[in-house]
Amino acid sequence: MKFRGWPEAAFDFYARLELDNTKAFWQANRAIYDQAVREPFDALSDLVEGEYGRLRVFRPYRDVRFSKDKAPYKTAAGAVTESADGSIYYVQVGAVGLFVGSGYYHMASDQLQRWRGAVDDERSGAAIVKVIAGLRKTRLEIGAIDALKTAPRGYPRDHARIELLRMKGLTAGKSFPVARWIHTAGAAPRIVEAWSHCAPMNEWLARHVGPSTLPPREPD
Repeated sequence: MKFRGWPEAAFDFYARLELDNTKAFWQANRAIYDQAVREPFDALSDLVEGEYGRLRVFRPYRDVRFSKDKAPYKTAAGAVTESADGSIYYVQVGAVGLFVGSGYYHMASDQLQRWRGAVDDERSGAAIVKVIAGLRKTRLEIGAIDALKTAPRGYPRDHARIELLRMKGLTAGKSFPVARWIHTAGAAPRIVEAWSHCAPMNEWLARHVGPSTLPPREPD
C-alpha cells in the first residue's frame, strides 16, 4: 500500500474519541482507526524503513492500572523507530494535527552520566548549546524530558549550562496543525525533513552519549 497521508477521518476520529472515550465508541469505529490511522502508519513505515528502520506503532490502549483517569484509549496514535546510535524517530497524529520528533528520550542511568559529563565539558557543552540554538532557528521545539528541579548531584546550581544538566533526555520536534498536505503523500517528505533537521543533535548525542550498555530490565 502506498503512503497517501492521513485522511480527514483520522483526525475526526480522535476529536470524537476525546469526547467519548468508551469501549462502545471504539468498537463502533474500529474500522475507521484501522483504515484511516493504522494503515497510513504501516504505509509510512514501508517508505522510511530503508533509511530509518521499521516504525513500531504503539498500542491504542492505555495502561490504567495506576491511573486515576480510567479512560481506556489513547487520544493520539504514535509510532517510533530507533537507530543503532540510540536516536529515536517519532511520529504522532491526534485531533489537533501531526507531531514529528527525534532525539534521546528518557536516558538510562549510564547515558545520563555521559550526558552530564559532556554538557559540563567546556568544548562539548558549548557545542550542544550551539546545536540547540540552530534547531530553534528552524522552529523546532526542544523537549526537556523530566527535568530535575535543581542541579544534579555534584554540579553547581549556577552552572553555565544548568538547564541542560537538569534534563533527563533531549529531543527536538515540530507540531503541524491539520492541513491539506497531511492528507496527501506530501506528508512523508515533511516528516523526513523534520527528522533530518535533528541530525546535528543526534550526531552530538551519538558521539558523546551513545546507546545504553545496561542490560534490559527484567519484567515485573
